[in-house]
Formats: sequence, C-alpha cells, structure tokens
Amino acid sequence: MTGTADMTDTKGARAPDGPVAQARRGADARRGLLFILSSPSGAGKSTLSRRILANDGAFEFSISATTRPPRPGEEDGREYHFLDRARFEAMIAAGEFLEHAEVFGNLYGTPRAPVEAALAAGRDVIFDVDWQGGQQLRNSVLKEAVVSVFILPPSIAELERRLRARGQDSAEVIGGRMARAMDEISHWDAYDYVLINDDLDRCEAEIRGILAAERLARARRPGLVGFVQALNREFQERMR
Repeated sequence: MTGTADMTDTKGARAPDGPVAQARRGADARRGLLFILSSPSGAGKSTLSRRILANDGAFEFSISATTRPPRPGEEDGREYHFLDRARFEAMIAAGEFLEHAEVFGNLYGTPRAPVEAALAAGRDVIFDVDWQGGQQLRNSVLKEAVVSVFILPPSIAELERRLRARGQDSAEVIGGRMARAMDEISHWDAYDYVLINDDLDRCEAEIRGILAAERLARARRPGLVGFVQALNREFQERMR
C-alpha cells in the first residue's frame, strides 16, 4: 500500500485535520493486485519474480502446490507446497485452488484462501505461472484484480542456451520444454502487457513501471470517491 502524503500548506505548516484532510488519508487506500508473470521456461519469469519480491514490500508471493518432487535446495512451504497426488486431487474437488494444471506429468496449482486474504488487506500477490494458470486466474472470481505480463525471450536460440546453462534437466526434459515453449509463446496476445527479456535490468524496470501505473488506477482506489466528495463540500462551504 502506498504511503500517505504529508498534508501541508505552501508554507510548510501542517494543514488542519478537517474532513478533507481525513478523506485525503483514505484516498491512498487501494485494492490489491493479482499480478501474473508468464513466460516459456527459461525466459526469466522466476528470476524477475524474485527480484520484484526482494525489493517491493507491497508484494506477497503466491506459493503454489505441486506433486513433483523437490529439487535440491528446495523446501516445502518456501518454493512450493509439495503434495502427493491424492491430496492435490482432493483439494481440486473441494474448490481450494484458484487455478491448477498438469505440466510434464506433475500437478501444479494456486491455493485460493491466502490470495483472497492478501487482496482484501490491500496487498499485492505475484504469480509465476504458465499461460494455462494465467487463463484460469483471468477467469476466476478474482479476475477484476488481475494484471498480466508475458515475458518473451530475445530469440529461440537464447532460450535453449538458458535452459542448458541451468544444468538441472536432462536433454530429454530440455527438449520437452523447448517444444512446450512454442505453445506458450502462441498465447502472448492474451496478456495485458508483453515484454522482451533481452536485458534483465531493463525488463525489471519496465515491470516496475507497469506496477506504478496499475496501483494508481482509479478503479483500484475506492477512497478517491470520498476525497472528491470532501473537496466538493469544501467548495460549497466557500461559496456560502
């Protein structure tokens, strides 16, 4: 949530704490964003998500659940909630996911309750999901809060180089990721914003620009109505 501006007059003295000043403080309150970052594997969405989270105190990370086994260094409840398939499928049946999909034989999904709580408190939640997850979120009960960004690689050759440089996957898995990348990229035009990640710092700066604008959008700031009403009352009182 953005900070409240100091209410001062042109000489630096604090303005009286009247109805307008009180309404002004409420004008900065806003609804939380459901911020989606998608890309083919290797294009940078996870790195960008981590950078945004590390430097933006308004964000919470949506920790997904998955049935895949943890990779070296991963911890349950930090990178993912690691579940067995039976538990995951029971959560699907109970409507406990905002979105879910099967990728490379493993199930992935976003638990619904913590996201709803964060948005209601005016917090932003960032989602590092594929296009299927993004589509489900855009069609969910929280669709009015969605802002979506798709990250493109600078070239297919560079995308493959990045996947191989990770040193985490077999040649077979990398081949599957490259095949899936073509399908992922075909959905680029379903997103609100599309960025090309040929420079990580510049791409991060572009994302921060998107966030700054979306957080100031009139529709996300319900307190503006009360502030404008207070200004109109002040006008009326001055004209008496």
